[in-house]
Order: sequence, then structure tokens, then C-alpha cells
Amino acid sequence: MDFFNAALKDNITFVRPAYFIISGFVGIPNIKYYFVFLFFAYSLSFIGNVTVMTVIMMDHTLRSPKHVAVFNLALTDLLSSSALVPKVIDTFLFNHRYISYNNCLTYMFFCFTLISMQSLNLAVLSIDRLMAILYPLHYQVKVTHRFMLSVIAFFWLVAVTVTLTAVGLLTRLSFCTSVVIKSFYCDHGPVYRLGCNDVTPNIGISRLAPILVVWIPLIFILVSYCCIIRALSKITTVQGRVKAFKTCMGHISLIAIYYIPVIFVFCFGTSIDANTRIISLSLTNILIPMLNPIVYVFQTQEMKESLKKLLKIKA
Repeated sequence: MDFFNAALKDNITFVRPAYFIISGFVGIPNIKYYFVFLFFAYSLSFIGNVTVMTVIMMDHTLRSPKHVAVFNLALTDLLSSSALVPKVIDTFLFNHRYISYNNCLTYMFFCFTLISMQSLNLAVLSIDRLMAILYPLHYQVKVTHRFMLSVIAFFWLVAVTVTLTAVGLLTRLSFCTSVVIKSFYCDHGPVYRLGCNDVTPNIGISRLAPILVVWIPLIFILVSYCCIIRALSKITTVQGRVKAFKTCMGHISLIAIYYIPVIFVFCFGTSIDANTRIISLSLTNILIPMLNPIVYVFQTQEMKESLKKLLKIKA
């Protein structure tokens, strides 16, 4: 990431600490029970997402482009929770609060990339539902495996580029006052606020990143469902409209699970107590990967039938 520094003057001396100290969850009584809950939620998340991925891989009827997107969602949820929760438990339950400078930035890169992909994956599934409702007769021709993989690859590129820029801009900062990160992991905002030189570029990317990976996908999803509702209104029979709308219920549930807590944190995060914000963010980052496979399996008939067949085979 030194290319960010190459554009700066040669006489600038960077003060980079050997380590940071993660100070989240300060003064919260009985906090150890919360980490037990995090471990329980992570275990459910791990089992649920591995189950979804296994069912899709083992059932040949679930090799459609839509299930490629579902597989990518489960993989992202699995990786994001695995990157975050074990490290959080190790940091606070076993009091390993020190993290080296390079490890902190690397940890931040993977966490932010995977968290960003959770939102972008919902936009991928929205594209699938939009094409299925608007072009039911040409859906299989338009939404191919190549098309779906291209969309997924593009969103991965967006997530990596945005995160790499945000993390890279941190390398131009000097940390000459404090090394204490007031969060539960190497969070971008609390880290750049420790910088003692100009943080304007960091503020800019911190405002741009949520627009690119949260708000634009949400707006696209809402516009997509406006188009879907309009298309459903043209179906003459009530039974036909209900049947078509049922195919979207799993996706709608995932949208609600993700965006309701995220919007709450974004809208009220600065006005609530620091510990409350930290707990809200940590809950959001673990409950979403835990609930996604549960809700999607129960809301999707193909997944339920495939899971039943798989369990019957194993029996």
C-alpha cells in the first residue's frame, strides 16, 4: 500500500506504532456471558451456512444461477463471521488486546470486504428476482451461470476496491498520540481518528464507502421491488400474483434481517452510548450470518425439499 505514500512529500516522517490496543466493551458488567452468547451464535452461523453450501453442492437440482448467488451469500456469511467472532472472543475473553500495526490493517481489510459483500449479495439476489418476475419466459436465457458469476465477480471487485482504498489511506497517517482503538475490532473509523495529521481523505472514504456498499444496493433493491410489484399487478389472477410473490419471500426476509439493524446503527450510532454502539455493531455482524441460512431454508421450498432428501440419504 506504499503507493498511497508515494504521492506525498519525501520529508514527511510517518509515526507507525508497533501495535494497537483494542479497548471495546469497557466497564460492562457480566460481559463474559455476552461472549458465550457470541460463541453460541457463531456456532449456529457456522453450522447453518455450511449446511446451505453442502445442500447446494450435493443436490444437482440446485445448480441454477440463483443458487450460485445463494451459495455465495452463505460463503460470505461463513467467512465474515469466522473472521470476526473468534478474534473478538480471543481479544476480550482471553485478554489478548494487543494487535500489531500490519495485522490490524490486514484484519480490517478482510472484515470490511466480507461485511460489504453481505450487502452487495442482497443486490445480486435482487437482480435474480427482478429478472425472474419481469422476464419469466426468457429468464433461463437471460440469467445464465456466466451472467450470475460475472455479477458476483463485479461486486467482489467493488468490495475489495473500496476496502483496499480505505485501508490504504490509513498508511499515510501518523499515530503520535494514542494507540487505543475504541471498538471491538480494528474498525476503520476509530483507527483513522487516532491519526495526528490530515485525516480529510479518510473522512471522505468513510462517507463514500457506506454509499457504495450499503445505500446504493438498498436503493437498487427498493427500485427493483417497485418494478416487481408493478409487474405483479399486471397478473390477472390473485392466485398467480400470490404464487409469484412467494418466490420473493426468502429474499425479502434477508433484506429485512440485514438492513433494519444496519440502518438503526447508521442513523443512531453517533447519538447512543459508546458501549451500546459497540454491542449493537457486534450483534449486527453476528446475527445476520446466523439468521440468513435459517430464514432462507424455511422460506425456500427447494431448499427445504433438498435438505429433507439429504437427511433421508444420510439416515
